[in-house]
Amino acid sequence: MTTFSQVDPDLLYPDSDGQPMSDNTKQFRWIVTIKENLEILFADRADVFVAGDLLWYAVEGQPKVRQAPDAMVVFGRPKGERGSYKQWVEDGIAPQVVFEILSPGNTAAEMARKREFYDTYGVEEYYEYDPDRQRLRGWIRQGTELGPIAVMQDWVSPRLGIQFRLGAEELEIVRSDGQRFLTSVELAQQAEQAQQRAEQAETQLRQVVQNLRQAGMTIDQVVQITGMMVQQVAEIWGEIP
Repeated sequence: MTTFSQVDPDLLYPDSDGQPMSDNTKQFRWIVTIKENLEILFADRADVFVAGDLLWYAVEGQPKVRQAPDAMVVFGRPKGERGSYKQWVEDGIAPQVVFEILSPGNTAAEMARKREFYDTYGVEEYYEYDPDRQRLRGWIRQGTELGPIAVMQDWVSPRLGIQFRLGAEELEIVRSDGQRFLTSVELAQQAEQAQQRAEQAETQLRQVVQNLRQAGMTIDQVVQITGMMVQQVAEIWGEIP
């Protein structure tokens, strides 16, 4: 009698390919910056999944048919934690936009294989950025194939709505609202500055309320003058000795 044992699917489709996420700090910084800013860009879209260095398995039963883009965006799939992106589990939806950040260790043959994979398995927009050579290349799906984008300077991604600007030293990626993609340090600094401005505005508002009360104004009059809510004025009013 022959016994067949069931193979654990997690063994067939491991969550790691054993390869490092990046080869150097510059490449890592760009991967994190693009991935995190894409997360922020689509934070209010429940149907947009963004990932970085996540294994994408394109075909069920063929675990070697895989790729781990530095960053990818999938429209039509919910946010959430994943060990890998198995396309057949995700309603057959392939990532529509993919980014690769090059390092000195990437060969032309390796990048050609990646482009072929993305072309074969349905990526709509593919971007390669080499921060050492300050070189940006892009491909967009034209019919059944990915075709090269002739001019990347000021190119706007049809899917993402972001613009690529190649400066003298580094690439600048700008959202449709004019906000550029920021590093994690810049985002933290921006949040701190916003907090400081809010605290300053609160202090000034409290001073205005205090001055108006000392001038003999009632709460209703302060509300009319400042446009504040009655509850806000009442709270400040109660704190004034």
